[in-house]
Parts: sequence; C-alpha cells; structure tokens
Amino acid sequence: MRKAALASLAALSMVFPQSSSDEHPWVVFPATDGPGKDKHIVFVTGDDEYRSEESMPQIAEILSRRHGFKCTVLFAIDPKTGEISPSYQTNIPGLEALASADLMVIFTRFRDLPDEQMKYIVDYIESGRPIVGLRTATHAFYMREHPKYKKYSFRGTPDFKGGFGRQVLGETWISHHAGHGSQSTRGLIAKGAKDHPILRGIKDGDIWDPCDVYTVRLPMAEGIQPIVMGQVLDGMEFDSPPAKPRKNKNSGKLVDKNNPMMPIAWVKTWEPAAGKKARIFATTMGSSQAFLHEGSRRLIVNACYWALGMEDQIKPDSNVDLVGHYEPTRFGFKRYKKGVKPADFRKDG
Repeated sequence: MRKAALASLAALSMVFPQSSSDEHPWVVFPATDGPGKDKHIVFVTGDDEYRSEESMPQIAEILSRRHGFKCTVLFAIDPKTGEISPSYQTNIPGLEALASADLMVIFTRFRDLPDEQMKYIVDYIESGRPIVGLRTATHAFYMREHPKYKKYSFRGTPDFKGGFGRQVLGETWISHHAGHGSQSTRGLIAKGAKDHPILRGIKDGDIWDPCDVYTVRLPMAEGIQPIVMGQVLDGMEFDSPPAKPRKNKNSGKLVDKNNPMMPIAWVKTWEPAAGKKARIFATTMGSSQAFLHEGSRRLIVNACYWALGMEDQIKPDSNVDLVGHYEPTRFGFKRYKKGVKPADFRKDG
C-alpha cells in the first residue's frame, strides 16, 4: 500500500512538480500537454503600483496548465527577507532564465538593476526574440545608480531616444490621458484590426481595466499597428458610461478624451541588428483586476501565441479560465501584500 502511494505521488510530481526549491526566489510552472509544450516563456515583474506580482503568475499558470507552455515568473525581491517587494528597485533574481526563453513578457516600472542582472535582459532584447510588454513596461527602466545600460532608461539617450519603451515597444511614458483612479478603460477594436489573430475571440467591450488610458503617440511611419483603442469611461466599473466632454479649467475649451481615442494595444517589429526581426506586442493596460475579465486575459494569452509565431494555433474559444483562487489587490502604491514569497505561488497540482 505504501509503495503504491509513493508511486502515485511520484507520478503527480512528474505532471505538476514543485516549481522550484524554496531557496529559489522565483516560480516555474512546468510544461504540460498543449500547443506550447516546447516553448519557454519568462515573465519579468516588478512594478510599484499595478500588482504585476499577482497577475503575471496567474497568466503564467493559465498558459502552463491550459496551453502547455513552460512559464518562469521572476519578481522584485528584498534580499534581506526573500519576500516579494515591488518597491525594491534593484533586484530581480533569476534573470538568467532569459537565456533559454522563447518569449519575454515584461511588466516592470523604473527598475535600476545592477549590471550583472540587466545584462540578461539586454542580451535578450538584442537577440531578436519576441517581447510582450504590459502597462508600465513603457517605462520599464530608470538607470540611475547603474548607468552602463542607460540607453534603455525611459528617457533613453540622444541616439536611443525614449529608451526601451519607445525604441523597442513603440512608446515611452508620457502622461495619464484620463483621470487616474476615477476613469477606467474599455477596449474597442481598432479600425482595420478586427481580423488580427490576437483579437480572435475578442469583441468590443470584452477588454476592461480599472486603470486609466495612457497618452500614446505612436510613430505610425515605423509600421506600428494599433489593434485596440481605449475608450475612457466615467467611472470605475465594467459598465461605466463613456466619458463626456468637459471644459478645461484653465483654457475653458471643451475637451473630449475620446476624440481621438488613444491606442491601448499595438504590434510592431523590433530590429536590433541586420537580419534580426522580433515581434513586439505592447499594451498600456494591465492592472491586476483587469484579469478578472476573460477578454483581458485572452488578449495577453493570444498575444503570447502571436509573438511566438503561433498565430495559426490561436483559437477564439480557447480556455483562458482562471486557475485556482485569484483575488487581486486594487492598484495603488504601497498596497502590495506584505510577507509574500515566490513559494506562495507554487501549487501542489
């Protein structure tokens, strides 16, 4: 009987092995049967406000359990405690996982990583492999204490203006277009984009985010294609109405935040060197609460397939259901859950 029980436990561990040993401050969701079983996606998290440390493990587990991908999730870690600390700007251990990654999903904000860590990200960026960037990835880095890779800072350098955000993703941080904390965002399909593979199974209004729309000025001449536009809503609910035009307090002019609308998701190609062309998907949505909604989850799952060149396998009815318990924290600075370690995201199967 004991031998049979041990055999059963061993079999389970092969299907859903412990993601990584407790001393490793990251989590790995293993490959399973599915279209992505031969692909490795690495999620790089570390933002102060939008709870990427909560949402990206959920997206990673959906991609692992529902679609077969091996997914590694990295976090901003306080080295003194081993706890996830999004406000700790200078430490994301485990970035060496990018060396074997087929796709990097990045959701960081103003990170100032030491050279030995940043090198793994730069090597990946310059390799010509695909990238999916969410929300604050437009201003993913702010190199102050570690200037070696300063060109990737959100302001960039004279020969790399706008840094990683503008040069690689398509836009850097500019401003909040809508009312932060008072106006949420509804996703509407961009003109001419309804047949894009990333939008299979997604229609107007399926994508929603309590975060506001960012100001975006895409350099259209460079071949960037907006695929989702952000309708500003008056209110913080999924069914809040579109924002009404308002008079500017200073100028007295009528301002319509929805005319024109800002892109909140787009695709482009990044060419780090001759002969290297990477698919890029970027979105300015991404608060943890957005992913309570199927359309928001499907957008990111489909984007990962597309970035990997697997658009033929994007199904409009693919399973993007939540895995296990997911009760995300509302966005906001210093609102992250204290005392959480990567091991807390590891499940027994």
